[in-house]
Amino acid sequence: MPSAFHNHNTNPLSQYPQAWERASKVKLLVLDVDGVLTNGQVWIGADGKESLKAFDIQDGLGIKWLEQCGISTAIITGRNSKMVLARCEELGITHIHMGVDNKAIALSEVLKSLNLTAADCAVMGDDWPDLQMMKNAGLRICPAQGHEAVKEMAHLVTTRSGGNSAVREICDLILKAQNQYDALLNKARS
Repeated sequence: MPSAFHNHNTNPLSQYPQAWERASKVKLLVLDVDGVLTNGQVWIGADGKESLKAFDIQDGLGIKWLEQCGISTAIITGRNSKMVLARCEELGITHIHMGVDNKAIALSEVLKSLNLTAADCAVMGDDWPDLQMMKNAGLRICPAQGHEAVKEMAHLVTTRSGGNSAVREICDLILKAQNQYDALLNKARS
C-alpha cells in the first residue's frame, strides 16, 4: 500500500486495497451533484424553485487540478439547476448532463464523446439513481453518508461526506496514484 496517501492521520485505502490501482487508471471523473458535490440538502424558495446549493471550495480546486493533469470531469445529475451550471462554468466542466432519468445512458454518451471506456472512469454517487452508471465504472466511489446499497457496490467509501470535501479526497487519491500530486503541491508551495 503506497504510504503517500494520508488523510486525517489514517489511511482510508487500507480497507479498500484495490482503489489505488484503479485510481491510477482514471481518465475521467464522473460526479453526481446532490449528496456528492453538495451535502444533499435542497433549499426550495417560496416560489417553489430551488433557491440555494452550497459547494465545497476544496472540491472545486481538486477538480481544477485533475483537469490540469489531463483528467476530464463530467457531471451527471437527475436535477436541473442553474446553480450547477454556474459552478460547472466556474470550474471549466463542459460535460454536463442534468435532468437525467437514466444516468447510465448519459455516462455512455460522455464516454463515447471522449473515446473512453467505462473502465477508464471513476464514478462517484450516493444513492440508488447512481447505481446503474456506477455498475461498470473502473473505480466506483461513494461518499461517507451515501446509501448502504451504494456503499456495497463501491470500490471506495470516502472518509468525508458529500459537500464536505469528499470529492477533493478522491481528486487527491487520483493525483497521488498517477504521480501528479507532489508536483502540484510543490508548485503551490513555491
